Amino acid sequence: MNAKDLLKPFTLKTLQLNSRVVMAPMTRNRSPKHVPGPEVAKYYRRRAENHVGLIITEGAVVDAAGHAYPDVPNFFGEKALIGWKRVVEAVHSAGSKIFPQLWHAGSVRQHGMTLSRNLPAYGPSAIPHPAVEDGENPVEMSVDDIDRIILAFARAAKQAKDIGFDGVEIQGAHGYLVDQFFWDRTNKRTDRFGGETLAERTYFATELVRAVREKVGQEFPICLRISQWKMGGVDTKLANTPRELAAFLAPLSDAGVDIFHCSSLRFFEPEFPGSDLNLAGWTKKITQKPVITVGSVGLDTDFVSMRIKGETPKVSKKTIHELLDRLSRDEFDLVAVGRALLADPAWVIKVIENRLDEINPFTMESLKTYC
Repeated sequence: MNAKDLLKPFTLKTLQLNSRVVMAPMTRNRSPKHVPGPEVAKYYRRRAENHVGLIITEGAVVDAAGHAYPDVPNFFGEKALIGWKRVVEAVHSAGSKIFPQLWHAGSVRQHGMTLSRNLPAYGPSAIPHPAVEDGENPVEMSVDDIDRIILAFARAAKQAKDIGFDGVEIQGAHGYLVDQFFWDRTNKRTDRFGGETLAERTYFATELVRAVREKVGQEFPICLRISQWKMGGVDTKLANTPRELAAFLAPLSDAGVDIFHCSSLRFFEPEFPGSDLNLAGWTKKITQKPVITVGSVGLDTDFVSMRIKGETPKVSKKTIHELLDRLSRDEFDLVAVGRALLADPAWVIKVIENRLDEINPFTMESLKTYC
């Protein structure tokens, strides 16, 4: 195990990273009127200054109907794009690279969480999302609605390339719109966007990825975030076996995904019996494409337990050592750090210098700060 493995360079198409550490996307609700301002640029720059090779931004909404939470940034409209260009310039000036996470929340929406245009909450089917209490009854998307949202993602990706981002991530995890098409609980469609099998239900995502690829060209990296678990279905598994996972990943890989961002609650837990590989490890083995692992890196408590059960996470040397061991064995290519990096922008430096006792611990108060 060598912490300096975190500083190994990584190359993917036009993307060249100076470390293996990624800042995980985390919604911060700090963009009034949905426009990222100077504080957003400073927030991401601080991580870039401290050996984070790739920043993946908080989810940025590609369509007005895609909002679910207050003060989340748009990725459309002149003011928002000017704000994002300043974020890109700040991160690049610190020597790091940056992707926006392109996002549509779909049916995950409380009443009133929109751009005040009385837009409905859309979903693959007219089924209330299991994660939402007192939520809106979603409207089943027509084929025209689907085509419009696919175009919104593709247009946003092209705008990202034009203003200097180094690639894009599509949010396909955690029960939001793209994942709602994957999930049999929220997708009961009988047209080509539905299906009895998980592989059939990838059709929306594959069409979306192809549309993005057409807009950005072959050399611009496309990342897709996936997860088994989701809000309203923490114990859910889209794929129960490696064979099912392979059937799910194949059409997505063929459509043009360059790198998979594999979200687990706890990265150190095996995904399937009989192997130590986590979700990222299995995804890399199956697709032979680069992967990002994420989930409780550097902490002893997962995100869901923290938010629902009220558990307070502690800095975990054990999970840091586990991370370095798995990275040295090439189980995954990149490591996304979320809450630990939110609490301590210098997390990477402290790990490399073996100053683990100096890491600032994450607390619920960390969510209220914007350091």
